[in-house]
Amino acid sequence: MNNQWKWLLRLGTLLLVMIILYVWMKLSPFWTPMLRIILTVSIPFFISVFITYLLHPVVEYTHNRGLPRPIAILIIYLLFFGGIGFVGYKGIPVIIDQLWELSENFPRLAQTYSDWIKQIHTSTSSWPDGIHERVDQTFSEFEEMLSSLLVKVIAGLKGLLNSFFILIVIPFIVFYLLKDYDQVKKTVWYLTPRKWRKPGMAFLHDVDQSLGSYIRGQLTVCLIIGVLATLSLWLTGMRYPLVLGVIIGVTNVIPYFGPVIGAFPAIIIAATISVKMVLLVVVIIFGLQFIEGNILSPLIVGKSLHIHPVLIILALLIGGEVAGVLGLILAVPVFAVLKVTITHISSHFIKH
Repeated sequence: MNNQWKWLLRLGTLLLVMIILYVWMKLSPFWTPMLRIILTVSIPFFISVFITYLLHPVVEYTHNRGLPRPIAILIIYLLFFGGIGFVGYKGIPVIIDQLWELSENFPRLAQTYSDWIKQIHTSTSSWPDGIHERVDQTFSEFEEMLSSLLVKVIAGLKGLLNSFFILIVIPFIVFYLLKDYDQVKKTVWYLTPRKWRKPGMAFLHDVDQSLGSYIRGQLTVCLIIGVLATLSLWLTGMRYPLVLGVIIGVTNVIPYFGPVIGAFPAIIIAATISVKMVLLVVVIIFGLQFIEGNILSPLIVGKSLHIHPVLIILALLIGGEVAGVLGLILAVPVFAVLKVTITHISSHFIKH
């Protein structure tokens, strides 16, 4: 009899949850605008917390070297946001000019790409029907993905301009978070239920050990690769060096697949100039990857993730399937956090 009551209670609870979810979805026209406002207001805080997380170890390192903490915070703060401001002031007009010139030459680039597709289609026509169709399908999917990506980039730039006055508060939030970092930690500690404090601190410590140095190192490597790519392409006389350098630097954050994605636009543009330029671009890309793989990553990133390459590739495939390019960028960090989470949950159940 007791078992029957337990099952009835569980079914009743499940039914109640489903009714609540149904009513909640029906009321979505009322709470969706409020949720959108909350998300818009929360974005600067999330970005500020992330920047604080990146800068705090640098502040602590400088402070431990004997510099007073307020002075260390001010120097790192001014260098970081001053550098971003200077690069934006000098770089954004150049990027806009190069993007404008690129848009004017887009028909020529599209024709080059179309000629490539025709050549590939002709050269694979003698292959078995299934393989030939799969090649055509792959290029069609790539074109759709590229078109969707361009639409998202344009929408993102418009959204960034619309949110300018909200994003301008980020430097102020970061300054106060860096200044009152210890007080923020104490506040979070006292707001956390007592039984979750030690496990939570251990979990965050392991996440930081696994992910923190990887993120900071990877961003540093991407910045260096982007600068080297821009300078190399500019010295060889390649068109749109800053735009292509930014693309190469940003896509470099994606392990294994990033260099291929970043190299593709540069090679297409080089093909509209000359065969010699294509060879130069290929040499530059291979040279950058050699520097990144043999010097920068081992020196700056190291083996902080402790994740097997096969698992990283699996995470990238899943991330790309779920969320496209954004999924590729976030796949490894999310996988690292999941790995730490599963480890802590497993150890918790073993103890109990």
